[in-house]
Amino acid sequence: MPPDLSLSQVKITPRHLDRKAVIYIRQSSPKQVREHLDSQLTQRTLIHRAEHLGWHPERIDVFDGDLGQSAAGVQERDDFKALAAEVALGHVGIVFGWQVSRLARNNAEWYQLLDLAALMGTLIGDTDGIYDPRLYNDRLLLGLKGTMSEAELYLMRQRLHAGRLSKVQRGEYVQRLPTGLVRLSDKSVIKDPDQQIQHVIGLVFNKFQECGSALQVLRYCKQQEILLPRRHGNGVGPDHVRWRQPSEEAICAILTNPAYAGAFVHGRRTSEPRRQAPGRQTPVMVRRPMEEWQCLIQDA
Repeated sequence: MPPDLSLSQVKITPRHLDRKAVIYIRQSSPKQVREHLDSQLTQRTLIHRAEHLGWHPERIDVFDGDLGQSAAGVQERDDFKALAAEVALGHVGIVFGWQVSRLARNNAEWYQLLDLAALMGTLIGDTDGIYDPRLYNDRLLLGLKGTMSEAELYLMRQRLHAGRLSKVQRGEYVQRLPTGLVRLSDKSVIKDPDQQIQHVIGLVFNKFQECGSALQVLRYCKQQEILLPRRHGNGVGPDHVRWRQPSEEAICAILTNPAYAGAFVHGRRTSEPRRQAPGRQTPVMVRRPMEEWQCLIQDA
């Protein structure tokens, strides 16, 4: 059922029409941006809705710089911050989003926007109607929509996690393999056919067994001018391998990777929020002790 325009227009005053109508457009991942073009076109129809409600085209701004960004609050959304700033300055008469989930997936950001909108007299619009955050019933409904959006994200994550965990426990979860191992089309894993890669990886293990120290292996590689292979991208073949100078970190990564021993391991690392640096989007990962690994299957 289309929204009741007559009721919506009662809330829209000349003061709102004198300010801007902002259309906020977002999709959660780069893959959605590439493949789900209909979603973008659908969200852009809000421009016509703003015009129909009385905004002049020159007063309609489209904020689409967060395409490919999650609204879960894990990473910064520059356009959402710019939108909040415009609302705080009193430049915005109404904010349109196709759904609440497009604007925010967490209550912290959602209620921040509602508080600013209520303070500055800015309306919120979605596919169901027009809301005034200063009105009790509208504020209550917007709060419920935000809570449902956050709960929806939680349930989606739980389903994805359960499906991933089921594959992990069966040893079927496809993980990135270290350099020197390749996965065939039937999901079986073999040594890289490149004999030079096999030789260098084997040399690292043999020298460690002989010397008993990763540092001694590093010194040997430097003395003999031996480069270490590192896979570049997900492809197979010499074009996807880079030969680099050895380092203690690279040698330790080879020596401690369970995949070289034929083991399937999941959950060797976990995120550590306390070490997160300001502005960093990817979480800081730390190693877990072996007894805390989520899954360990020998001879996989």
